[in-house]
Amino acid sequence: MSTTINWTGAASFRATTGSGHDIQLDGPPDHGGENHGARPMEMMLVGLGGCTSFDVMSILQKSRQNVTDCRAEVTAERADTVPSVFTKIHIHFHVTGQDLNEKRVARAIQLSAEQYCSASIMLEKAGVEITHDYTIHEE
Repeated sequence: MSTTINWTGAASFRATTGSGHDIQLDGPPDHGGENHGARPMEMMLVGLGGCTSFDVMSILQKSRQNVTDCRAEVTAERADTVPSVFTKIHIHFHVTGQDLNEKRVARAIQLSAEQYCSASIMLEKAGVEITHDYTIHEE
């Protein structure tokens, strides 16, 4: 797995992933950026949210749950000192579907957090407190 980061001026960078996708990264104006892209720490939350969402949906589909939508809201707290690392992250899932089994939804989230989501497990091993909850929406 690889990613290339190329400087494009000021505090702006273009990341090219190993799978060939480009992502614009930039800083806020008060740090020399022009606000033309996501912040690198935001991308870490995107990676975590994407990783766990892939797991949860895969597990729910394999358990034959009729899911029509899944949205993960990821919020984080950072240390007040430099380095301003994440200290707490919370992931709230909104799972929408028909006749969803609450135990299966809870179990899918638990399995992702404890066994499958490499991003989550890596961040927890680094000392980040990660919590999860969910809301089921009947369609």
